[in-house]
Amino acid sequence: MTTREAPAATTVRHDEPPVQHGRPLWWMGATALAALLLVAIASVLELAFNDSDVDGGPPSGPLWALSIPVVLMPLVLMARRQFPFGAPAAVFVIAAVTSFVNGDLVTFTFGTFLTVATAAFLFGMLRDRRQALAGLALALAAAAIVVLNDPKQGPGDFAGISLLFGVVWLAGLGLGYKLAQAEEAHERVTRLEREREERALTAVAEERARIARELHDVVGHSVSVMTVQASAVRRLLREDQEKEREALEVVEQTGRQALAEMRRLVGVLRRPEEAPALAPQPSLEFLEKLVAHVREAGLPVDLRVEGKPAQLAPGVDLTAYRLIQEGLTNALKHAGASHAEVIVRYGDDDVELLVADDGRGAGDGDGGGHGLVGMRERVTVYGGELDAGPRADGGFELRARLPTHA
Repeated sequence: MTTREAPAATTVRHDEPPVQHGRPLWWMGATALAALLLVAIASVLELAFNDSDVDGGPPSGPLWALSIPVVLMPLVLMARRQFPFGAPAAVFVIAAVTSFVNGDLVTFTFGTFLTVATAAFLFGMLRDRRQALAGLALALAAAAIVVLNDPKQGPGDFAGISLLFGVVWLAGLGLGYKLAQAEEAHERVTRLEREREERALTAVAEERARIARELHDVVGHSVSVMTVQASAVRRLLREDQEKEREALEVVEQTGRQALAEMRRLVGVLRRPEEAPALAPQPSLEFLEKLVAHVREAGLPVDLRVEGKPAQLAPGVDLTAYRLIQEGLTNALKHAGASHAEVIVRYGDDDVELLVADDGRGAGDGDGGGHGLVGMRERVTVYGGELDAGPRADGGFELRARLPTHA
């Protein structure tokens, strides 16, 4: 059955590769590396085999010398993750310096054109807007130097290149903004999930401490009774029953020591403002009074007890009462219910508890699923079962089964 608990927080495995947009980052990096290598190879092939006479033919010089800058320009972009500004800046610096050695080499290959356009795009994606603007200025300055050193280029070519750099820079700026928003949203969700996990762990710890304090009162009462009874029996012994007297004195002393140790231990679990409980812990004997209080608060409740009531272990009795109390509190305060029903069904070996309402609220006790967390902790202590979730005809249902004898 679907519970009303908050969805479990996502657990991040640190041994898995990071993923972005459904693809591992290593796969995206390998794809970019392959693309840059293809651009470099295509540029070399274009220098080697493009002997067209258009615009004066290919640049003059040995192939190995011409290949160095056109291969180096796309390859430096491989360091873009380590040097987000330096890598694309190096592309334009290499282009400008190369234009002084060979004026028409930079503008000859299509691979070089793709490389400088990619570098301008990467400038736009920079998070630091000052670096992004400085990158655009560097790209335009390098373009001006290349056009000035190329005898085949003129002012019109510089205007076209400037427009191209501006467009791809703006495209990178827009994409970078969207990616930054997505990353911030992811970090926010991760932080909220981590905080929710921490709150859930804190709630479990607090509930366990509360259970320990309540069980101390239950067990402490039983041990006190045993100690008092042992003391009373010891005083009724005859003078010649020395062995029996010594055995009962051991029982008395052990009981008092156990009570003292329990008080010390549970004292650590109590908050500074809490005092030890002086009233007896509640049980199903107080169920009618609990239902009456809820009715007085404005929520009609039907109570039905089925089967022959059995004598429950004190801890089980307390847990059963707390489960019903939590279920009615949720129905009254959080579910917006107009009617609730409580059923206690005694079996041969267990007792079944049912709290149902016609509300529509979260029903988790605190809006974060911690009410059910606490109830599960209580049920787990005694090996019981707990099921909670929406009903088929509307509303919410809490069902638990506890063993009669823990």
